[in-house]
Amino acid sequence: MDFIKNDREFIANTYVRFPMVADRGKGAAVYDTDGKEYIDLGSGIAVNSFGICDDEWIAAVEKQLHKLQHLSNLYYTQPQVTLAEMLCNKTGMRKVFFCNSGAEANECAVKCARKYSHDKYGDGRYNIVTLENSFHGRSMATLSATGQASMHVHFGPFLDGFKYAKANDFDALSALCDGTVCAVMLELVQGEGGVNPLKEEYVAKIAKLCDERDILLIIDEVQTGNGRTGTLYAFMQYNIIPDIVTTAKGLAGGLPLGACMMGEKVEDTLSAGSHGSTFGGNPICAAGAVSILSRIDDKLLTAPPSEATRSVPPER
Repeated sequence: MDFIKNDREFIANTYVRFPMVADRGKGAAVYDTDGKEYIDLGSGIAVNSFGICDDEWIAAVEKQLHKLQHLSNLYYTQPQVTLAEMLCNKTGMRKVFFCNSGAEANECAVKCARKYSHDKYGDGRYNIVTLENSFHGRSMATLSATGQASMHVHFGPFLDGFKYAKANDFDALSALCDGTVCAVMLELVQGEGGVNPLKEEYVAKIAKLCDERDILLIIDEVQTGNGRTGTLYAFMQYNIIPDIVTTAKGLAGGLPLGACMMGEKVEDTLSAGSHGSTFGGNPICAAGAVSILSRIDDKLLTAPPSEATRSVPPER
């Protein structure tokens, strides 16, 4: 079978693929249909946390496959609850909403921030400040949040409610944070816009500004999360406690899972019926994520700082 020809014929041509048909893999090795070996330096774009077909991960996923592959979120499932508790205990966040991807996690963050502000202040306080060269996803809301002009073509009109500031320029960001702003949304290391870490002093000033004006601080950890920067989440190196943290990619080690983690200020903002997901927190994906999260070395990955710019929520 000519897989490349059939791919081009039957699959939407949204990717410029390399001329290799992957067949199997193990660890960092990938083999094509001709048996040629490649080294996977991309880890599925930061997804395969312990490599391809990790034995412990396979065992956890396979065990869950024989128990329950899916159930409506109208019922409780053990892997989802276990994973949520692990995430909250390791980050200082208070509640988790599970979805399928980083874009969905960021959509949830946008909705949560706007609902928090609307519940407290009423209409008119819905803008979210993001950074130039940021990337937050490809859905309409997250694409609108993305501060790259090159991505703001073809699909207009884009959603209202987003402002963009130059990275590491606090005065520029501060000037945008008027009475219409409900949140600031940051990648602590910009990925798609180039490997651009934000300066600690800059982030500390933003955290202080958000505290003073009751503006929520959202940290997008879709690419930086789950150990990629040397701590479980990058915010742990910045001496801050965000109001909302989003993550996905490496969380479930190769299965589709995203999470929007909510801090003390917004833990009860999303009420019954205000948001939802058919597959979010699927038992198989959650079981895979429990395996991944339980094996990221706590000796290397520090807990939230005890003397943060924003006070650490009390232990549950």
